Amino acid sequence: MLNKILKQLAIFLAIFLIMNFAFSLFKGKENIIDNNVTITTSKNEYALRKTVTVDIFNGTNQEIKFKDNCPTQPLRVYKKENNKWIEISATQEIKCPKVKEITIASGKSLSIPYNYWQYSLFKDLGRFRIDMETEIAGEKTTISSNEFIVTKNSLFWQSVITIFYNPIYNAFIYLISIMPGHNLGLAIILLTLIIRSILLIPSQKAMKSQQKMQEIQPKLDAIKEKYKGDQQRISMETMALWKEAKVNPAGSCLPMLMQLPFLIALFYAVRNVSNPDMSYYLYSALADFKLSEVNTLFLNILDLTKPEAYFLPLIIGGLQFIQMKLSMAKNGKKEVKNEFAKAQNMTMYFMPIMIAVFTASMPAGIGIYWGTSTLYGIVQQIFVNKSSKKTQSSVKVISN
Repeated sequence: MLNKILKQLAIFLAIFLIMNFAFSLFKGKENIIDNNVTITTSKNEYALRKTVTVDIFNGTNQEIKFKDNCPTQPLRVYKKENNKWIEISATQEIKCPKVKEITIASGKSLSIPYNYWQYSLFKDLGRFRIDMETEIAGEKTTISSNEFIVTKNSLFWQSVITIFYNPIYNAFIYLISIMPGHNLGLAIILLTLIIRSILLIPSQKAMKSQQKMQEIQPKLDAIKEKYKGDQQRISMETMALWKEAKVNPAGSCLPMLMQLPFLIALFYAVRNVSNPDMSYYLYSALADFKLSEVNTLFLNILDLTKPEAYFLPLIIGGLQFIQMKLSMAKNGKKEVKNEFAKAQNMTMYFMPIMIAVFTASMPAGIGIYWGTSTLYGIVQQIFVNKSSKKTQSSVKVISN
C-alpha cells in the first residue's frame, strides 16, 4: 500500500511539473503585429454566474490609451433591444486607481473582467457588445467587440446557488453585519463554530468509528494472514468483523464531506465579500447592508481576501498535525507495524503539508475557517479520547 501511495504521489508531481513547464512556454509567446486593435470576449456565450471578460489586443506599432471610467464599468456596454443597441451603465462603490488612463503597449494585450459590474449590467440577460474609444495614428476610433449572449444558469447550478450558496452567503453577511466594525474575521470564526456545532453529532460518531477501526486492526490483520490468497473469504470475514464491531470504514470521511459545501460557498463569499455587485444575492432583509463597509482586516494586519503564504499556512498545518496525531492515539496498545500503520503514519505527515499548501493558495479567510474548524476538532478529539479511555478502564475493571 505504501509503495502504491508513493508511486501515485510521484506521478502527480511529474504531471504537475510538466503542465507548469508547458504553460510557461505558451505564456511566453508574443502576439503578432497586424496593425489592428481587436476586442474579443473570452466566450461567445456566458451563463449569468460566469464573469464576462474582454481581451484587448494592440496589434499596432504604437501604444494605445483609453479612459478608465472607474467606479463606472470600463468601456461602453450595449444591449440589443428591439433590434437597437441601447447603451447601459453601472456604477459601484469601489476603490479606484489614481491613474485615470489605461495604456496598452504595442504587441501586448489586456484582459478586463467585469466582476464588479456583472449582475448590474447583465442580469437582464440577452445579447450584448462592448465598445472602446481610443486614438490610433492621431485619429479617434471606436472599436467594437464581437456580440455575445448572457443566458440563465443551468438548472444544476441554479439549484446549487439557491440551496447551498445563497443561504450560507446570506447567513455569513448577516453575521458580518452584527459584528463590531463589520469585521470579516470575527464573522468567519462565528460561522465556523456554528457549522461545526451543527455537525457535532456526525463528527463525534466518525471519531469514535475511527478509534474502533484502530482497535480491530489486529483482528483484520489476523484475517488477512489466516485466509491469505483467498480474497473472497477475506472480504466476507472483514465485512462480518465490521458488522460485529459496528463500524463503517467510510464514516470517518463523512464530516469532511459534509463541510465541503460550506467550504466552497465560504470560498466564494470571502473572495467577493467586499464586491458591491454581489448584493444581487442578498435577501431583501439584508438589501440595505453595504458590502463596501466590510472590514476585511483581521487583527488589523491580515487581509482575509488575499492569500497569506507564510505564517498562516504553518499555523494551520501545525494544527492539522496535532489533530491527526490525536486521532491516531494508540489507546495504550502497542501499534502493529504493518502496511496500514505505515500508511497512517505517512498520512499524518503528508496531510498537514497538503493543507498548508492549500491554505497558502487560498484567501486568508479560508485559512481562518480551517484553523478554527481544526481547533474545534482538536478539543472534540480530546474529549472523545478521554471518553474512550474511561470506557476501556471500566471494561478492564468488570473483566477482572
